[in-house]
Amino acid sequence: MDAPALLLESGIDPGVAGWTCLTPPACARGQSPVWLGIEDRLYWLDTGLQRLWRLHVPSGHSEWRELPQTPGGLMPCRRGGWLLALRDGVYHLPAWDLPLQRIAEAPYDVRRCRFDAAVCDPWGRLWLASSAEACEHVDGALYCLRARDRQRPELVLVRSGWPTSAALVWSVDGQTLYWTDGTANALWALPMLDPARWPPQLGAPMPSHRLLANAGNTGRLAGATVDRDGRYWVAREAGARVQCLSPSGHVLLELPLPVRSPTAVVFGGPDLRSLFVVSARQHRSASELNAHPNSGAVFARRLAVTGVPAARYWD
Repeated sequence: MDAPALLLESGIDPGVAGWTCLTPPACARGQSPVWLGIEDRLYWLDTGLQRLWRLHVPSGHSEWRELPQTPGGLMPCRRGGWLLALRDGVYHLPAWDLPLQRIAEAPYDVRRCRFDAAVCDPWGRLWLASSAEACEHVDGALYCLRARDRQRPELVLVRSGWPTSAALVWSVDGQTLYWTDGTANALWALPMLDPARWPPQLGAPMPSHRLLANAGNTGRLAGATVDRDGRYWVAREAGARVQCLSPSGHVLLELPLPVRSPTAVVFGGPDLRSLFVVSARQHRSASELNAHPNSGAVFARRLAVTGVPAARYWD
């Protein structure tokens, strides 16, 4: 098992002081951070204010653009631009200042459900999880958007009857899809049966790690990523920390944060050894915001482990 010290760069404070605040606390609820190395930029979504953000890390300049609907996922495309999962479908954004173009309609009742997580697999397909609004009694579902080898790529249902997802993450080898259930604080592993098959098939879900909320107030499992060695890094919303898990589910490291509600993490920087964390300030109490005035900001810290580049949609 890895010793916690091996995950941190020598001489770096393992506590709150090890983090750098990179932006003002302007984000209602951060989600889907993606590092784009060719631009030295971090991109992420604000689901509360319906915005797409980007931060040029070397200069510290951040900016946002309005989105027409609540976003649920953001992934880069192989030929440039982005895919965004919005309430009524999947859209292509060719460039920052160009209009969105819908390439697939949502396969559910948009008055009751929306996409809430997305990730690309190593074969260029986009996987999306949907969930119902809080007042609706509708199960979540998992969909897959075929790589764009045709004008209208096919969107198929892969699995239904699932709870709300906090994150979708593929293992480094592409053989396992991790589904984070934020409500039950459980992480499920779904094996890929045959990557060449379409529609894709996943095996029976097994509980990979059971991290139930406890008296220590470790918070709700939120957005996550993996590093090059297969360790799983997850934000603990309302728990003021990031946890690192081994592939077998053991907690290797806990990094306390200067905000109580981190919402997602991603590796970035020129060598993929910076861990970026987005956070939330929406629906937080006045006492929490007084104690943590940078809630809604982006944070970063150096680690001694290396992340993996973002998988891209094959367009």
